[in-house]
Amino acid sequence: MRFGLTIVPDDSHALGDLARLMEEKGYALLGMADSQSLFRELYVSLTVCALASTRLRLGPTVTNPITRHPAVTASAIATLDEVSGGRAFLGVGSGDSAIYNLGQRLTSLETLRRTLVTLKALMRGEPVEFEGRSIHARWIKKPVPLWISAEGPKTLELAGELCDGVIVGTGLTPEVIGDSLACLERGARRSGRSLKDLDVWWFAKGNVADTRDRAVAEVKMALAASANHAFRVTLEGKHVPQRYHAAIHELQRRYAVHQHEHLGPTVNAALPDELGLTDYLAERFAIVGTAEDCATKIEGLRTQGVSQILLTAIVPDRARFIRDFADHVMTPFSR
Repeated sequence: MRFGLTIVPDDSHALGDLARLMEEKGYALLGMADSQSLFRELYVSLTVCALASTRLRLGPTVTNPITRHPAVTASAIATLDEVSGGRAFLGVGSGDSAIYNLGQRLTSLETLRRTLVTLKALMRGEPVEFEGRSIHARWIKKPVPLWISAEGPKTLELAGELCDGVIVGTGLTPEVIGDSLACLERGARRSGRSLKDLDVWWFAKGNVADTRDRAVAEVKMALAASANHAFRVTLEGKHVPQRYHAAIHELQRRYAVHQHEHLGPTVNAALPDELGLTDYLAERFAIVGTAEDCATKIEGLRTQGVSQILLTAIVPDRARFIRDFADHVMTPFSR
């Protein structure tokens, strides 16, 4: 079992220390959120982490094709790969707070596909047509692994078909895991591949504390973010019990994108409790609770074929989480 952690770059001065601590504690991967209206600049922040580490894989989790042109993204990630000695990966998605805070609309599946094809060509050093114009990143010669975040069947199939890796954000319940793997396999078959050819990471909200209630309380805004994002296109086919549909729609209506994953008593942090969704969202999207709770959840995931977990820890003390999760939860699974 391998573990990674995605963080928001909300303090430039803390990033290097966090990267060093993650490497010391055995995390395999450091991902970084890309949301220009809420956090520090993505690639500057990733470079700080690259210079502070020697083994961590690093990349956006995730960027998008709306706020960054593919040629700009290709140049940025290739530079990070060069600076880090070949440790970069490129995570792309349809966009969330980065686009909504600019008044933009969700990336379509066709635009996402076109972006992936364009990025692959650019990172091979080839000219490619994008939006009616020929573009070429002439200096790039070495492809960087290309991943997407996926939360629905069509995006999962796209990942299987075109990508080197995928961040699966559909949830962690048995039926959801089974369906997600089947979608990835279908997509992989379209390009003559199999699931074994994909670098699959399962996205989870994480926290560990002395009680489950305390651990959950610290990540309620992150649980709200999961519901807002994973179900924004549709609830159909996503194994959401009917009794939660109305509450999830109300959460999405009231979700404050300008407070996305912000700590403290925000509008978003209050929504799961107000709408009776806390327990359901924690079970579906989180590895949270005491160390024993977290270990039990991970063991169950392992029996279902999960071997790589990408945590996000939007908690008051990230360094504490990095240490505690590694020391009390990760160690038995990393041997």
